[in-house]
Amino acid sequence: MSDLLDTPWFYWALGVSLGLPVALIVLTEIRNALIRRGSGLAGAVGLVRNFIVPLGALLLLLVKANEVSAEATPVRVIATAFGFMVLILLLSGFNATLFQGAPEGSWRKRIPSIFLDVTRFVVIAIGLALILSYVWGADVGGLFTALGVTSIVLGLALQNAVGQIVSGLLLLFEQPFQLGDWLDTPSARGRVVEVNWRATHIDTGGGGLQIMPNSVLAAASFTNLSRPADAYSISVTSVFGLQDAPDEVCAMLARVAGTLPQVRPDATAKAVAVGGQEYKTTIPLRSPADAGAARATFLRWIWYASRRAELHLDEAEDDFAGPERVADAMRVVATSLRLNPSELAEIAPHIRVTRYGTDETVQVQGEVPARMTFVVGGRIRVVSRREDGSVVVVGTLESGDFLGQTTLTREPVLAGAHALDETTVLQIERDQLEALVMRKPALLHEIGRAIEERRETTRRVLAAVDSAQ
Repeated sequence: MSDLLDTPWFYWALGVSLGLPVALIVLTEIRNALIRRGSGLAGAVGLVRNFIVPLGALLLLLVKANEVSAEATPVRVIATAFGFMVLILLLSGFNATLFQGAPEGSWRKRIPSIFLDVTRFVVIAIGLALILSYVWGADVGGLFTALGVTSIVLGLALQNAVGQIVSGLLLLFEQPFQLGDWLDTPSARGRVVEVNWRATHIDTGGGGLQIMPNSVLAAASFTNLSRPADAYSISVTSVFGLQDAPDEVCAMLARVAGTLPQVRPDATAKAVAVGGQEYKTTIPLRSPADAGAARATFLRWIWYASRRAELHLDEAEDDFAGPERVADAMRVVATSLRLNPSELAEIAPHIRVTRYGTDETVQVQGEVPARMTFVVGGRIRVVSRREDGSVVVVGTLESGDFLGQTTLTREPVLAGAHALDETTVLQIERDQLEALVMRKPALLHEIGRAIEERRETTRRVLAAVDSAQ
């Protein structure tokens, strides 16, 4: 027994036989805990448990316990596998520690994948060189010299391709743009969706992908529309008649631009006269991706808004409210308000027939209306915006229905409204309504009943949404 205790291999064998199971159990528990936490290090710990620890134990048994020479081929093969697994562990641990789960906006999240590929290549090259040198005794210096000469020859033969790769590396190192940024280049305008060793891929938004070589992009002058953040705007130029007051035109343009759904929150649209009957409207947007939709919607809405404001967009006259159309609209009002012919003739000179475009705002929630609006043709959607920003549909108005019931009571409306399609409306100003109800008290009672019905409908819809949640 004393002879056994005096032999060096006994303690190595005993240590491996006891330490290996304990290490495997501990590593298993650590890995399970990391998996429950969703940590990216679980894979690295699993690699240590499944490969590195068993291979290390096998090396100790061969070299220390069995006293097999380190120059033996089986030992070198196992040592090579052990070193290769350590190399993989370094790569996976480096990736999990620095880049997996990196916060949005941090340098770790923004770093291009091409730099990670270069770093992995360098680490693998150094690791393999160390394995060949220490395990197999290879002349690494001579190998690297041969590789260097080969690289020079390949570089001269592929200088154009290598030039593009170097240009891409320099471009990405400088980081003038990131994935998702919008670029305006001499040959393309769109969003960056991919950057690789050779080229940058730009989604032009028209169903096509512009492939631009990095060498071309590095040598060209381009505009990053996404930087600085929250600073992208578009400018739209429009022409009005000489008889239109510039302040009225600017106010109308700014008001319409401010209601666009693409406008950046907490930003203000501005309109200025630039001379020669031209006006420039600056519209701040959330993203360059909204530019096309915002421009199209703005041009469509100011066509309707300019006619409601009796302004002359493109110096055009509006002859929409002809006698026949006004007569049809008056019949709708007479039915809704139960007016006799004499009462109808009395307010006829003071009514106004106009139009709203699709999705255009007809009534703003929380504002006090200055007029009653009757739907003559088309549809209007009534919605209520809640405190959490969600929108609840209260109902849909069609021909004969009306908005602005609180015009006489001067109370804020509980819901907003927008046109579902091109909608023709008839509007009566507050002073004309006041004069009308003074002569017809029953009308005031009818309007009051409509106010209560609309309030009850809004409360009922909101209560149903709350109960459903």
